[in-house]
Amino acid sequence: MRTIFSKSPSPPTHHHTFTESLIEENIEAAELSITKWDSLHGDDHVSYCNIASVFSENNRDEAKQYLSSIKGLQKAMRYLASLESTSDKLVRAQTLMQTAMKRLERELYQILKSNRNYLDPESVSNHSSSRPSVSRSSFSDSEEDESENDSIPEVERGSSAVIADLRAIAEAMISAGYAKECFKIYRTIRKSIVDEALYNLGVERNLGFQQIQKMEWETLEVKIKYWLNAVKGAVKTVFYGERLLCDQVFAISSSIRESCFTDVSKEGALALFGFPENVAKCKKTPEKMFRILDLYEAVSDLWPEIESIFSFESTSTVRSTAVNSLIRLSDAVRTMLTDFEMAIQKHSSKTTVPGGGIHPLTRYVMNYISFLADYSGVLSDIVADWPLQISSPLPESYFGSPDKEESISSPISVRLAWLILVMLCKLDGKAEMYKDVALSYLFLANNLQYVVNKVRQSNLKLLLGDNWVTKHEQKVRKYAANYERMGWSKVFASLPENPTAEIPVDQVIEHFRKFNSAFEEAYKKQTSWVVTDPKLRDEIKLSLARRIGPIYKEFFDKYGGVQLMKEMWAESLVRYTPDDLGNYCSDLLFGSGSSGSISSSSSQGGGYSR
Repeated sequence: MRTIFSKSPSPPTHHHTFTESLIEENIEAAELSITKWDSLHGDDHVSYCNIASVFSENNRDEAKQYLSSIKGLQKAMRYLASLESTSDKLVRAQTLMQTAMKRLERELYQILKSNRNYLDPESVSNHSSSRPSVSRSSFSDSEEDESENDSIPEVERGSSAVIADLRAIAEAMISAGYAKECFKIYRTIRKSIVDEALYNLGVERNLGFQQIQKMEWETLEVKIKYWLNAVKGAVKTVFYGERLLCDQVFAISSSIRESCFTDVSKEGALALFGFPENVAKCKKTPEKMFRILDLYEAVSDLWPEIESIFSFESTSTVRSTAVNSLIRLSDAVRTMLTDFEMAIQKHSSKTTVPGGGIHPLTRYVMNYISFLADYSGVLSDIVADWPLQISSPLPESYFGSPDKEESISSPISVRLAWLILVMLCKLDGKAEMYKDVALSYLFLANNLQYVVNKVRQSNLKLLLGDNWVTKHEQKVRKYAANYERMGWSKVFASLPENPTAEIPVDQVIEHFRKFNSAFEEAYKKQTSWVVTDPKLRDEIKLSLARRIGPIYKEFFDKYGGVQLMKEMWAESLVRYTPDDLGNYCSDLLFGSGSSGSISSSSSQGGGYSR
């Protein structure tokens, strides 16, 4: 038989709180209430869920009386224990208390089992968000409570009543020295509910590092997606709801509140937050970067809730597991960024891109970096204390700006700008593989224009700034100008500086002969060349038209006398009208290689055939 009150010195007679008659009344009142409900199911083997509940909607007054009688019995026992610890009345009171506690164990089990719809984490979370604390018992019958309950949704009202019942039972059992029994029932039922909720969300248990390490990336990526879909609900609904429930049910005891929550939630939480840490320890490859960043972002965003929900000392391992996950994930990201840079530098393809188009390295690197820019928030955290290590200072023209607000200064901006610079340096080397210098400049113009477009169309523009874009657009124009100069220099040189000046016929003939040869050579060679950006292509062709067209037209018109012209047409010396040149030039830089051809035979129509 459990004795919960130690004997203390007898108080003075004139200070007795209970007279003998009042003690007897308390015990008899308790006996009447307790034995009434015990007689309904006196058999210990009756299922917990098959008892008629004291706490049902139809028995609210009796439930209130039942708990009140237990309090009265406790007062009587405390008084009797202070007088004589072995009195018959005390033994009788203790027997009644044991019976009452057995009843409350059954009630606790039944309420927890049969009210899952009111006690699921979402219901508890919603209840708490609308009513920060449950301060009144469900036994209150004041008009104020009645009107307040009318404004609360039915589910929340039911949740509030059930939680109040559980708290009343827990307080009664803990006060009577039955905390262990209360804890055991609560823990067993609630842990199964939490575990089931996590399972339904897709949280896998027993998924250790060895298993994860052996998985194909495609399989692991699917599991990461499941985890990402589960983690927010697990933290903000399951664990948050369970913490609230424990806080409210066991408000009477901070130690029991902590123990219950820890036993119910710790195992599931460790499994949840151990997963990203194990993923981070696996082999690092570029394609894993963005899932690793997703994992980091998820844990980082939820950290305030994790820290608050698992604030107990006994759940410190949950907090440390989440922190270790962040550390491991950030280390993995840094490793992959370093490996990515090294892969760019070591790229060793010796083949050139036909027509000077976009190199596969440019597409891959810029797509990768533009995706990285979408994670600038978490990347800023990861690289904040990880300075860029390079052998020489960064070029001022690349990073600096007279306007300090336009300078690239944030660690993530500097690092992404550096990766682009590493790639551009690599492209400089690849441009040298072209035998034609003009084509190498066209290659550089194409690829840098692709880079600028990617920056403009992504979050990179916010990170690198307008000044960076402007400077690199200017560089594109410079490459395009160099292409014109090197690719069309013979054509430019074939025409006289002053196309309207009087010159001998033999010089006129020589100019036409040189122009024909230079233009045909440039045209035939460049029909397979390409400018991928439509705007840049039009700008280049417009520039060429402005440099060649007006001079040629003036020269053509000056020496377009009928007799002389007939002689030169007959000898195939004048092959193109000004309009012909415009038609030929319009076909250039599409990379088709067969959009136009130049006739070698003379024709009054201008020698242009398709």
